[in-house]
Amino acid sequence: MSLPTIKTVAAEAGVSTATVSYVLAGRTKSKGSGISETTAERVRAAAGRLGYRPNQAARTIRTGRSNLMMLSLTMLSDPWSLSVSKAVGAAVATAGITPMILADTDWRTAIKRQGADAIFIDAAEQDGDAELLTRLAKSNKLVVFSETLEPDGFDVIRSIAGSSMDQAMDHLTAGSGKVACLTPAQSLRAVAPARYGAYLAGLERAGLAFRKDYVAPFEGEEMGAYQAALALLQQPDPPTAIFATSDFAAIAAIQAALRLRLTVPQDLAVLGVGNTTQGEAMVPSLSTVGPVGFFSGLAEFLVHRAQQPDTPATVLEFPWQLLVRDSSAELQDK
Repeated sequence: MSLPTIKTVAAEAGVSTATVSYVLAGRTKSKGSGISETTAERVRAAAGRLGYRPNQAARTIRTGRSNLMMLSLTMLSDPWSLSVSKAVGAAVATAGITPMILADTDWRTAIKRQGADAIFIDAAEQDGDAELLTRLAKSNKLVVFSETLEPDGFDVIRSIAGSSMDQAMDHLTAGSGKVACLTPAQSLRAVAPARYGAYLAGLERAGLAFRKDYVAPFEGEEMGAYQAALALLQQPDPPTAIFATSDFAAIAAIQAALRLRLTVPQDLAVLGVGNTTQGEAMVPSLSTVGPVGFFSGLAEFLVHRAQQPDTPATVLEFPWQLLVRDSSAELQDK
């Protein structure tokens, strides 16, 4: 039995092969396509019944587009990365684009082997990355998440913290005199640790003494944060509030608190950083600081960049906000 072709799909749907090509390429919403959503749905249904799969190699040669999008995500299990993946998956579903996730692989070498229409990079912090990105951008459409890089042939996505972390610490110290910090160990060794620095500055503004036993550094991912939070909360004089420098660490802290039969926020208030969809959806919902609309905005921009590759490189900024939710909503002075 021969495989279905674009011609058999056209015959099944009662349309031209050009219409099928437009629909399956996700171009029905482009200006002047003249294809109604009813017709597009009929074509998609016909392709589904016949089991039609487009010849990706032939399409790439013909159109210059692969209809692929690559996401380089450093820590896939992080709620931030999961939120990016979920938002992009929803955005590309109607655009005829297939997302590919590059996890635990160095984008610096992997990009040279890819043919994606747009490539998102969530970390470019090594020496020489700016120069490398500029070279790679000559043959790839790159969108880079960075708070310091400027566009140079590639787009830059920024989330601007501003004073939001100061507001977060002031929120915690206003209701608790025992605020701890749960943070990756490398942040304590950083030259300019912005998030840990915000914790220290918040203690000073509130007139609270720094306590070394209230700083819980961890290595690795969720399990490291969970174990550090358990140790923190099992001290003879445990904290009554935790400032976690990421949402995934804050979620681990809540899990540790529940393991110890503590009530959040009555026994322990928790606040994270990132404003991830997982933190918002969990019970209790996670108080956090981060950009509002970041994930959907990033996904929409990536689709735009894949479909409009020739527009000038730009910076897209998302200011942060303090978002008080269940995990710190009932802070009381303890």
